[in-house]
Amino acid sequence: MVALLLVNFVMMAFDARDINTGERVVRSWTQTVAEFVQSPVTSVTAAISNYFSSLAHLRTAQSENDQLKQTVQELQVQLKQKEDLDAENKRLRALLGLKEQSKYPVVNARIIGRDPSMWFDSFIVDIGSLNGVKLNMPVVTDGGLVGRVTSVGPLTSLVDLITHNKSGLGGVVGQIGESNALGVVSGTGKTDVLEMKYVPGTTDVQVGQSVFTSGQDGIYPAGLKVGEIVNVVSGSATTPHQIEIRPAAQLSSMQEIGILLYEPPDKPQFEQKLPNATKETKK
Repeated sequence: MVALLLVNFVMMAFDARDINTGERVVRSWTQTVAEFVQSPVTSVTAAISNYFSSLAHLRTAQSENDQLKQTVQELQVQLKQKEDLDAENKRLRALLGLKEQSKYPVVNARIIGRDPSMWFDSFIVDIGSLNGVKLNMPVVTDGGLVGRVTSVGPLTSLVDLITHNKSGLGGVVGQIGESNALGVVSGTGKTDVLEMKYVPGTTDVQVGQSVFTSGQDGIYPAGLKVGEIVNVVSGSATTPHQIEIRPAAQLSSMQEIGILLYEPPDKPQFEQKLPNATKETKK
C-alpha cells in the first residue's frame, strides 16, 4: 500500500505543472539544480581558459619585448659607430688642414699601442721608416706639439710625449722676434702640465700667454705651439720665473697624429782652440 502511494505521489509530482507557464515542475527543478551545478563549473572552466590565454599573450608580449630590446641595442651600436666615424672624419680633416698649413711635409699616423706602465709618456704609431719617418722627427696635432719620434722600425715608430719627465725643448713666451722670454720647457710626468725654466725674472710673463718652440734645441723647428701659461711664480733680477704650462694638444685623448718630415739643419763645425794656444813646432 505504502509503495503504491509513493509511486502515485511521484507520478503526480512528475505530471504537476506550473499554473502560469504550464511547464512541468519537475523540469523546472531539474534545470535549477543543473544551473546550480553548472554555474561553478562554467566559472572554473572560463577562469582556466582565461589563465592559459593570458599566459599565451604574456609569452607573445615577452617575445616582442625581447625583439624591441635587441632592435634598440642594434640602433645604439649603429649610432655609436656613426658618432665615432663623424669624430674620426673631424680629426682627419683637422690633420688635413694642418698638413696644408704646415711649412714641412706631414704624414698622418694612427696610435696603435701604449705601454700601460708609461701610458702618459709614449705611444706607438702605425708608420715607420718605409714612410720616411726618422729619429727625432716632431709629432704634432692640429692643437699643437705632441712630442718626438724616439725609435723607428720599418712599419712602426715610438713617440715620446713632451710631458715625459725626461723631455726638454727650447721655448719662447710669445712669438719669436717679439719676445725675449726664452727658456727650456720640460716634462713633469703629468699629462696636463709642463714647466718652463730659466726665463729671466725681469722679463714680463703673464698667465694666458702662449708658448712656442724657439728652434734652438736642434730638434723642433721654431713656431710650433707648445701650450699656454697657467701659473707664474715671479722671479727677480737674480731668480728666474717658475712657469707652468698647459699643453696645447689633447695628449690623453689622441687617436691620430701627424709627423713632420723635418730634419734640423746641420750644426756648424767650429775649430776648437784654447786661448793663447800656439801650434807646436817640430824641431
